[in-house]
Amino acid sequence: MDLEFNKNEDINKQLVYEFNTRLKKIYLGGGEKAAAKQKEKGKMLARERVAYLIDDDKPWLEVGAFTADGMYAEHGGCPSGGVVCGIGYVSGRQCVIVANDATVKAGAWFPITAKKNLRAQEIAMENRLPIIYLVDSAGVYLPLQDEIFPDKEHFGRIFRNNAQMSSMGIIQIAAIMGSCVAGGAYLPIMSDEAMIVEGTGSVFLAGSYLVKSAIGEDVDNETLGGATTQSEISGVTDYKHPNDKACLDSIRNIMNKVGDYNKAGFDRIKPSAPKLNEKDIYGILPDNREKAYDMYEIIKRLIDDSEFEEYKAGYGQSIICGLGRVDGWAVGIVANQRKVIKSKKGEMQFGGVIYSDSADKATRFIMNCNQKKIPLVFLQDVTGFMVGSRSEHGGIIKDGAKMVNAVANSVVPKFTIVIGNSYGAGNYAMCGKAYDPRLIYAWPSAKIAVMGGSQAAKVLVQMQAAGLKAKGEVVDDVKEAELLKQTTDRYNAQTTPYYAAARLWVDGIIDPLETRKVISMGIEAANHAPIEKAFNVGIIQT
Repeated sequence: MDLEFNKNEDINKQLVYEFNTRLKKIYLGGGEKAAAKQKEKGKMLARERVAYLIDDDKPWLEVGAFTADGMYAEHGGCPSGGVVCGIGYVSGRQCVIVANDATVKAGAWFPITAKKNLRAQEIAMENRLPIIYLVDSAGVYLPLQDEIFPDKEHFGRIFRNNAQMSSMGIIQIAAIMGSCVAGGAYLPIMSDEAMIVEGTGSVFLAGSYLVKSAIGEDVDNETLGGATTQSEISGVTDYKHPNDKACLDSIRNIMNKVGDYNKAGFDRIKPSAPKLNEKDIYGILPDNREKAYDMYEIIKRLIDDSEFEEYKAGYGQSIICGLGRVDGWAVGIVANQRKVIKSKKGEMQFGGVIYSDSADKATRFIMNCNQKKIPLVFLQDVTGFMVGSRSEHGGIIKDGAKMVNAVANSVVPKFTIVIGNSYGAGNYAMCGKAYDPRLIYAWPSAKIAVMGGSQAAKVLVQMQAAGLKAKGEVVDDVKEAELLKQTTDRYNAQTTPYYAAARLWVDGIIDPLETRKVISMGIEAANHAPIEKAFNVGIIQT
């Protein structure tokens, strides 16, 4: 019996249990009362619509389930950002699905709602995936309109993307299953096809109250923009359906007639499970982020047959690079080694730190994968680049810059899994959100910040103490300890995967056992988009 393994297993299973508990609460949306009101109108709930639409025998990958978690408390919260998004299969075709949740502020758009919708469209555009919108929204949440309306990445960008996707030949189907108001009315009508549900669906630029106020006309919403009006008088919508299920059935009927797509040609063979037990990951991953562990043991439990073709095994050992397969798909893996290792020069290197030799190796490996058209998977548990005079004299900045350059200019699809630490420039070099991974997910054990909590808190406390002393206040050991605890607690709260997922710094949080599914579905999606751009890293410091 391995007591350390068992302790780790207990801690990590508890983290997964907490994650699942929080997820169940989020799935309730705006709560039971709000759900009952939707049901009284004969409407399905957003998640029910998605579940009915997608194929039962295929996986569903949600994007942004924890969006807005802990945010907008003064406005009553906004679970999942008021919209359900993800990648699923409709009549056997992989699609992006976006469904407004009318139980959350009548589906109104918060600033984070726009960000989440834009992320869904980005996934569709990068991968040339069909996108299906299930519209049921009261429009912009007016108390926060200044944070959602006029800027480049605000509400209007969505309609710009509608137009861009249309020009790219990306299929867009919209179903108006509830309110669809004002600027939001352009989203379904700029799609290839729009359908509407009788009795509950309506679409107009201005509702009856605003029409009365603006031009004095007295008209009800159904006459103004209901299903009959928009399908039989204006011709704005293309299909009219009696209820939600009939509408969703229609989408499935359309999707099962869509032609095949041009493929990128990523290599896939018959999938096989890892030879080593995936569940061992719970016992291998330490109970806190400062402890060492062997990343090889994680990799072997994520790849088919646990077979790994390692690149430059004896060089730059603080980063592990090599080839393997995930669910049959060929992948190049770039992972941080968390063990302390000894180089052939006799130098001891800390686990999770990027050194000059490891940055140099990773750069070459990333370039090789681009040459061979092999998707890249980054397994992050990184505390940053090595600092100090020895590293600076050795050119750590130029070697780190080479790696960042290769990651930034990579044209093969990239997928990032944040396993543990994701700190500072290490986040960038290991393909953090700013470096356009096709998908980025975190395990419940992840920590994302500019630096570790204890280091950051000490720096912040020194600054706070200096400021207080400058004002003439006495800062004794007791006061400093109090400041340190407050600062550490606040900083640590901001480094959790939930804080990151709430703000869409990651696409979601997953049980480690879901990692293979994320990578496999992500590469399948990426295979819809042939690589058109040549790989060119530009100028590199040597």
